[in-house]
Formats: sequence, C-alpha cells, structure tokens
Amino acid sequence: MSREPDDSGADWPPVSVIMPVRNEERHLRAAVGQVLAQDYPGAVELVVAVGPSEDRTEEIAREIDAADDRVRVIANPAGITPSGLNVAIKEAAYDVIVRVDGHGILSAGYLRRAVEVLRATGADNVGGVMAAEGETPFERAAARAYTSPLGLGGGRFHVGGEPGPVDSVYLGVFRRETLDKLGGFDETFVRAQDWELNFRIRAGGGTIWFTPELQVTYRPRPDLRALARQFYLTGRWRRVIGRLHPGTFNIRYLAAPTAAAGCAVGIVAGLAGLLAGIPLLVAALVMPAGYLLCVLAGSVLAGRGLDSRAKLWLPVVVTTMHMSWGLGFLLSPRSLAPRGSGTARTP
Repeated sequence: MSREPDDSGADWPPVSVIMPVRNEERHLRAAVGQVLAQDYPGAVELVVAVGPSEDRTEEIAREIDAADDRVRVIANPAGITPSGLNVAIKEAAYDVIVRVDGHGILSAGYLRRAVEVLRATGADNVGGVMAAEGETPFERAAARAYTSPLGLGGGRFHVGGEPGPVDSVYLGVFRRETLDKLGGFDETFVRAQDWELNFRIRAGGGTIWFTPELQVTYRPRPDLRALARQFYLTGRWRRVIGRLHPGTFNIRYLAAPTAAAGCAVGIVAGLAGLLAGIPLLVAALVMPAGYLLCVLAGSVLAGRGLDSRAKLWLPVVVTTMHMSWGLGFLLSPRSLAPRGSGTARTP
C-alpha cells in the first residue's frame, strides 16, 4: 500500500476533470462550480466538451471559461457522450482523469479522497455513489427510485455498500495509462459506454473499486417522457453489451425485460381470452396485475419520507423505468452495434 501524500501540493498528482455536456443549461454552473471549489492540494484543470445544444449550454460554458483559467472549453461536434469523453481525454494535460457529467455535483473532498483511494488500492478506476436528488415532486420520486432496490436493483453505486472491487461504478476516476492502453471509450456505444469500458478494464486484469465515501449528486430527468426515453435507450444499449461480451448478464439486468415480457404476454392473452370467452387465457392477466401490486406495495415502503405528491409519482416512475428499460432491451436490434464493434479494444 502506498503512503498518503502530504498537503503541501507537491506530492499530489495533478488532476484533469473531463465533462461532456449537451443541453445542460439548468445544471452546468452548479456542476462546474463544485469542481472548482474542491479542496484538492494539487493542480486541477477542467475540460468541458460541448456538444451541439438547443439551449444556452455553450454560452454558459464560454462565460465560465473566460472567468477561470483552470477551465477549457472544447467542441464535441458528434454530440454524443463517448465522443465528448474521448476528445476531452485527448485534450487533458494530466495523468489522473476524473469524469463528471454536466448534471453531476461532486461532494466536498471528492477529488482528494478519490486520489487517495486510487493510490491505496492500485485500482484502474474508482467511483462511488450516484446520489440522486430531485427538485420537483416528479424528480424526487425518480431520485428515490434510483436509490432504491425497487427501481434499479441492488447495485452498490445506486444504494451504497461496502468498499471493494465491483463490475462498474458511477462516472469514475481513472489512470490515464489505462485509458490510453484501451483506446478510451468505445464511441459505438451511445449509451452504457461506461459499463462497456469497465468490462474491458476487468477483462484486461484491471480493478474497478467502489467506495461509498465518494458521492456525486445526480439530477434525474425532469418529466416522464424524458425518463422513459432515457431508460428505453439504456436498455437497448445494455443488450448490445451482452451481444458483444457474452456472459455479462445477471439476474438484476434480466429482471426488467422479464417483467416487461410477462406483462405484455399477460395483457395480450388476457384480452384475447375476454374477447373469445376463454377463462384460461383470461387468467393470464394475473401477471400484469401481480406486477402492479408488487410495484404499489414496494412504493409504499420505498416512499417513506417523501412528500405526498412525490409518493403518488413513485409507482408511475418505477413502472416507467422497468417497462422502458425492459422494452428497450427486448427490442434492441442487432444492427445497433454490429458484432465486433467493441472487441477491437478488448484485451
């Protein structure tokens, strides 16, 4: 185990924070402000890769750049997250690379603790908890679903847990040599590129390390339509990872597709049974009915402490997450990422 660095600044490695942004007008100033407010003893730079936006994101980024010489704004013409991450890595000056999103708020001391853990464990990537917080009743319900096993399962970076090796973490603090060796993020993965990269790190003998001390406040999507689209696309791309890297699925990832398929079969068979007068087919409605009862009961338990409007939203949010992710997974076309697109960078 390596020794802890002192606080003089000379013994702390300089850090490059990379932030891909697009349509982040609402949260960008807060996200950048918390990066620049870190008490890290060493040098810190922030590289903001701005994709084509429909709001004032680029204007705000340029204003921040002009006000602080630690910030550099670069263009991400492709507009997708993995390309933004890769162009930012290319422009980054330092050997510790910290990923932050435009709607993510680092906890105090995040950079300091991340570097300590990176050194102490020898890991290739360290990360912590995706601490979802909402501002509206809908967002508060979404945040509770994110941080509850009812919504996204029991992944440690969602619900917390003991420090140690894991399959993946939220965002991440990387060794640049690891990113360079693997070729960075695979840009064929519009979504789930972080999980795919972490898989390649582990496949090459590297370690992904989780520690609950690292917290990043995450702002959920602001409405049901945006949430459904997010989870549908994530489900589609998670299926692609399974095609490219067989054996990466587990029960937690298959739960939503199983629920979506079961509810769809139950509804179709049940309605057909009602129209044809076949009681056996009508009985299939027990599948979607049972699912909804489980969601309602789980929402009562998971919603403790929420305000009344957020509690009403919670079962709607949870159902939307499950069904959208599940349908995206089930309907993911093989043409989305041709077989072999991710293997060129796999050790």
